[in-house]
Amino acid sequence: MHEYSIVQSLLDQCEENAKANDAAKVKKVVVKIGVMSGVEPDLLKTAFDTFKEGTMCQDCEYIQNIQPIVIRCHKCHKTSTLTKHEYCCPKCQYVEVEIIDGEDL
Repeated sequence: MHEYSIVQSLLDQCEENAKANDAAKVKKVVVKIGVMSGVEPDLLKTAFDTFKEGTMCQDCEYIQNIQPIVIRCHKCHKTSTLTKHEYCCPKCQYVEVEIIDGEDL
């Protein structure tokens, strides 16, 4: 499961940022998960809850924001949020679109 390595990297970054800002602990961690990122939100939360023990994030609030797919149409130039994984413009049905959000973590 790559969620474990993602969480380890996330915890390392949180601790580095906390130490760089002379913080004793981390109060809140907010993660944006794109629906096309390949990350399972439930597994990520379980991994975070498991590995945060003994770190500066031990007592922090953990928030996941799920990012839907956002596209921009190459024909009508409309930006749309997709509710289904149908990669065409909801306005003009053109299929040449650019994904501008929803793939990243």
